[in-house]
Amino acid sequence: MRARSSSVADYCVRDVVTVDRDMPITDCAKLMHDEHVGSLVVVDAKGGRRFPVGMLTDRDIAIEVVAFGVAADALTAGDIMSGDPAIAREGDDLLAVLATMRERGVRRLPVVDADGALAGIVSADNLWEVLAEEVDGLVRVIRAEQTRERATRGAGAGWGTGGGIGSGGA
Repeated sequence: MRARSSSVADYCVRDVVTVDRDMPITDCAKLMHDEHVGSLVVVDAKGGRRFPVGMLTDRDIAIEVVAFGVAADALTAGDIMSGDPAIAREGDDLLAVLATMRERGVRRLPVVDADGALAGIVSADNLWEVLAEEVDGLVRVIRAEQTRERATRGAGAGWGTGGGIGSGGA
């Protein structure tokens, strides 16, 4: 994958697993299992669009419910979600998104459009993959330049043939 821009809109996952506040925690846990995700975006539906109002993670369920032996069937997503979620806007720069994750202590951010409706989700893993590919590309450019420079020096008069500067000759 080659970076086309630095906008999070290009790298977020558009297929987001969501729930409403009233979904029972047991159903949320089953949904996480079935969809192979570690988090759900809790949304309010307005005018056929979904607006993020919270995040619910597998860790939330483990720490807030299971650890204390709370009856999970009596709780809903709205009861234990983290409200007022940190978000990213589609036009946000990748480094700004990483900074938001760091500042808020989260690994996933819902991505919203200009109206605040859910447009996708981005994880730190998604961004690290993109950044790693860009760094790898930069390393390849540097290596190619070094190889080209060595070849040019070796082909020049006196360079790399024992007669140039630093060769100990003359």
